[in-house]
Formats: sequence, C-alpha cells, structure tokens
Amino acid sequence: MSSLWVLRTRLPAAMQRRFSLDVSAPLLRTQGYIDGRWVSAASVFPVLDPATGEEIARVSDCGPTEAKQAVDAAYRAFHSWKLRSAKDRSVVLRKWFDLMTLHKEDLARLITFECGKPLQESRREIAYAASFLEWFSEEARRVYGDVVPSPTRDRKILLLKQPTGVASIITPWNFPSAMITRKVGAALAAGCTVVVKPAEDTPLSALALAELAEQAGVPAGVFNVVPSSREKTPSVGQVLCTDPLVAKISFTGSTATGKVLLKMAADTVKKASMELGGHAPFIVFDSADVEMAVSGAINSKFRNSGQTCVCSNRFLVQSKIHDVFVEKLSRAMDAELVLGHGSEPSTTQGPLINNRAAEKVNHKLLKM
Repeated sequence: MSSLWVLRTRLPAAMQRRFSLDVSAPLLRTQGYIDGRWVSAASVFPVLDPATGEEIARVSDCGPTEAKQAVDAAYRAFHSWKLRSAKDRSVVLRKWFDLMTLHKEDLARLITFECGKPLQESRREIAYAASFLEWFSEEARRVYGDVVPSPTRDRKILLLKQPTGVASIITPWNFPSAMITRKVGAALAAGCTVVVKPAEDTPLSALALAELAEQAGVPAGVFNVVPSSREKTPSVGQVLCTDPLVAKISFTGSTATGKVLLKMAADTVKKASMELGGHAPFIVFDSADVEMAVSGAINSKFRNSGQTCVCSNRFLVQSKIHDVFVEKLSRAMDAELVLGHGSEPSTTQGPLINNRAAEKVNHKLLKM
C-alpha cells in the first residue's frame, strides 16, 4: 500500500515520458518582483514538476533583504495608491482580470507543471482566480461610508472607510493563483499595497500574475512578489510579520504556522486574517441518495488529489447504508480516478506535491 503513494509523487518508469512546459515567454518569470522591477537574488532555488521530479526553472531565492525592500516599496507606493480614485483602481483591476482571461491557458499550464494539478482543474482555478479580480474591480467603486444618527440635533456622525496600509500576503501551494487574487484583489480595491510571499513549491504562478499586473498598469510598489526557498521562508516571514511598516497580515496555511505568525505580529499589534487547517468529516445518513453521496464524496475527497484544506479527511456513514455506500464509492473510484501527469487529458489524479507529502501519507498508512 505504501508504494502506491510513492508513485503518487513520481510517476512509475513505465508511465514517464518527457513533459515540457510550453507557455508564453513573458509569463515564465524567475526573478522577484519589487517596486516594479524584476530583481535577482544572490542565489536561486529549483522549481520541480512534482509528477516527474524534473526541474522546471530556477527562481531567485529572496531573503530578508529583498523582503525589506519590498515592504519599503509597498509603503512608499501606498501614499499615492490610496489617493487614486475608486474608479481608477477599478479600471486597473479590470484590466488585470482581462489579461488573466486572455492568458488563461498559459496560466493553467503553469499551475499543472509546478503544482501537479490536472489541467482541467487548473483551468477551473484560473477562472476562479480571475473572478476575484472581476468582483473586486466592481466593489472598488463601492467603498461606501455611513452616516450615523447623532445624540445631538446640531451634529452628524460620518464614518469613512480608509485603506489599512501595507499588507503581507502569505499563500499556500495548492491554489497558487486563486489564493493570491482573492487576497490581493480586495487589498488593491481598498487602496492598500501588498507584498506577496508565495509557497516555495509554486512561485511561478505568482510571478506570472506580477507580469500581468504590470501590463495592466498596477503602479510600481503596489504589488510585490518575494519568492523564497524552504530554507529562507522563515526569515522572510519574520520580516513580513514584524516590520513596523506592515499594517496587515493575511495567511492561508497550517494552524502551526499561523500561530507562529500571530506571535510575531503581536508586538506591533498588526491586523491579521488567518485561514488555517480544517478537519472535515463527510457524513452520510441512512436517508441519503447514495448516488449523490458517492458523487459528492469523489468531488470532496479527490480534488487536487486530496490536497485542499476542505477535502474530507474522514467518513461517517450510518450503519444501514454503510455497505452500499462503500461498494459504490469503491466502484466509482476504480472507474473515475486516473493517475498520470496533469497535462494528460485523461488524468484526474496528479501527484502529491513533494516527497515530504508522500512520506507523511506513508507514515500514516503504516500506522493503520
């Protein structure tokens, strides 16, 4: 059983062939993006295709120096970006959305090759990711205030909404585009500026978004990306969570890491939004439509090969329906789940993201 999960990280030799990432050259960026410039670091780190282990690219390994430069650039840009009219910000975000839509196939292939997600799932993610920019391009025009009744007759109380400031955006690997646009779209619409720290496994999607942001007219310093390796991520995270110029932290990831970030943010009393680990049961009652329950279980459990924060991690099935549900779920898995490289049209299950993920699954299976 454990060897099955090793194959989920590296395709067996009989199934391997050379898969090549073919995207528009301007979108395949490998440097950090700081203050409207593409910045090289002192070293680089490899980005691997998790299905084959082959190197896709080498990306600038930004450290605390580059992270500080990005924060400073975002702080300088904030003073002008917040003064741009709501309409101006809306127009820029809409252009960014249009460019994502125009380049959706290239962006989807980037996700598939660095994340392992089947291409059909990657295409859905790009549509999902672009929708946030579309939505917030419209919401940017509606940052309304309020008039509150006053206790005295000769006064009015006005509530005005103001942008918070520089936001540190720390995102996970499993939705390398959507988790960025969901956070950044809202921040830019409100007049904030951002520094994005993408996951070390999937920096190429973030850098492609930076290229399109520049083409859309996002001003220098408003959107910054600092990719870093697993070794440098803690020091970069420390800058993004402790620098006094940062006003807000938005993080999606594990509960353990979220606790560390909150502790670092406490000294400067930063605002923080934490979307941390879930624990999701899939519950099937005796009254359930078994076919619908099985279909829901497949969609819930095997999206991105089970590597999302909302994937079911245990099944609770009432005894009366248990055997029928298990039998039909087993048949559906045999019929619908196809292991392979994400770029293959028939693939529904790509690899686990890296060896650490495979080892974690193997460890759990050995304890069963």
